[in-house]
Amino acid sequence: MQSIKRDLSLCLAVSALVFTGALAWGSPFTTAASGTQAAVVSGQTQAQQPGQESGQAQQPQQGQMQQQQTQQKAKTFTGTVVKSGSGYVLRDSSGQAYQLDASDQAKAFEGKTVMVLGQLDPNSNTIHVQSIQAASSY
Repeated sequence: MQSIKRDLSLCLAVSALVFTGALAWGSPFTTAASGTQAAVVSGQTQAQQPGQESGQAQQPQQGQMQQQQTQQKAKTFTGTVVKSGSGYVLRDSSGQAYQLDASDQAKAFEGKTVMVLGQLDPNSNTIHVQSIQAASSY
């Protein structure tokens, strides 16, 4: 009886370790499976039309994947918009300043605390702005 309990405990511990590793590994498991399944399903359910190559059917899926990757790279930055020369920068609470590539959007928020959604280019220290909105008061 004790050996069964020991074996069951060991199996449960190994299963928990594998499950935790899968969660830590993250999206490659789900992304690869979803893409493969989508390709298989679309290959089975859609008849190829004359003149249509298989690469053409996959282009919309690739566009969606690129859009998801772009959205994943976008981050939220919080700070104060300050005029700097002819453009605007976002100064965060640590004093770090980031150039904003959307001066027309930033101009409306000069001197205000905002949340900027965008991608940071670490080489030029520039945030490629997707949106700017006033930060909520604490």
